[in-house]
Amino acid sequence: MERANLEARARALIEAEAEVFRARRPRCAAAHDEAASGFFDGVPQHWMLDWPTPFPMVVDQASGVELVDLDGNRVVDVCLGDTGAMFGHGPAPVLEALKNAGTRGLTTMLPSSDAQAVGRLLVERFGLPRWQLGATASDANRFAIRIARAVTGRAKLLVFDGCYHGAVDDTLVDLVDGKTISRRNLLGQVRDLGELTVSIPFNDEAALEKALAAHDIACVLAEPVMTNCGMIPPAPGFHDALRRLTRAAGTLLLIDETHTISTGLGGYTKVHGLDPDLIVMGKPIGGGVPVSVWGMSQAISDRLHVIRREQSGHGHSGIGTTLSGSALQLACLRACLEHVMTEEAYRIMQSRADRIEAGFKAAIAAAGLDWTVSRVGARLEVVFSPVPVRNAEEARAAASDTIEAALHLSMLNLGYLLTPFHNMVLVSPALSEKQADGLVEAFATVIGRLAERRAAA
Repeated sequence: MERANLEARARALIEAEAEVFRARRPRCAAAHDEAASGFFDGVPQHWMLDWPTPFPMVVDQASGVELVDLDGNRVVDVCLGDTGAMFGHGPAPVLEALKNAGTRGLTTMLPSSDAQAVGRLLVERFGLPRWQLGATASDANRFAIRIARAVTGRAKLLVFDGCYHGAVDDTLVDLVDGKTISRRNLLGQVRDLGELTVSIPFNDEAALEKALAAHDIACVLAEPVMTNCGMIPPAPGFHDALRRLTRAAGTLLLIDETHTISTGLGGYTKVHGLDPDLIVMGKPIGGGVPVSVWGMSQAISDRLHVIRREQSGHGHSGIGTTLSGSALQLACLRACLEHVMTEEAYRIMQSRADRIEAGFKAAIAAAGLDWTVSRVGARLEVVFSPVPVRNAEEARAAASDTIEAALHLSMLNLGYLLTPFHNMVLVSPALSEKQADGLVEAFATVIGRLAERRAAA
């Protein structure tokens, strides 16, 4: 089906579905008032306006995979805070840890009694022998990059075109006509980020080898599967080449598992046997509480000890914040690692994801659309392309903001919340088979409308 025809139908669908959304949410509409709320743009974070809705849905309650808004509308959540609530909103062990932490102290700038257990769990679960905590994955990536620069004595960073690693200035770049430039929509950025950051296409082994040849790259920062520019899986052998070439160039490999932790127990790194020098995880690692972790190899740990002794700078390293490593974070990390992020949880997630993947593919075929469903464990992405995309250029060419908005808004009106900015579905262990089947049925209904065909679930 021609893209132009599909987008024309999508525009009409957006208009109709926006009216349905407005009619059902008068209280949410009233709550979105900049002057009354005191917030810039009327929301706690300005990007909350980027959802494809006339105004934000205001959440009153969230539990498991169900959201209830101010108007009493109930929605099944397969966005899950863009992974922050991957194991469901308010897992019982984490809520218990929060309750107990409140009586034992929240932050002291000292290790709590949970620290040793958490350290052992991180080593056991994710493999690397030395760990530190942050508040967000953005923090953890920033700290890990600093360590890579300190250990290697190099300044430059390499990332892949289309990447997103949180609010880390060095990574907010685009590859345009072969040149790395600051991302166009950055606010207040006053320096050329391309001076110290190199961006190349994902899955391009030749470009990687060329970029590393000067031996001036401190580290390569990569998601094992790119998840923020559509879903871009690694080509066969690419991770082997990435590890081999970085080692040959004296460049460290930093793997960001913040999204690909959906792969399975231990994340993509553990499941697929990657061997990074540094690793970062955030979002769901504490069951929804703001905490992140970053780990390092023994070799980096040893070198860091030497550097710290030479500099004798106490804690003034620029790495860490006073609320990182708090008693609250450690309590929630322990609860999540011991009782929430379990083999059984991942087994349920994979089973439900199998069900959804098969249903989505059947619905797409019935609607006569040339779309693909990509997947990394419990994370699925609908890509408007007949084959999996290999890099950001292909992902951008396949994307359509119009079709995406129509899909998201229509699905929301049918009771299912997708992740904004791309077509991602994340499966929580709290999602029932009935809810998974309902999601597939809603998806089939919407794309049937778009394609003007009857799509079977």
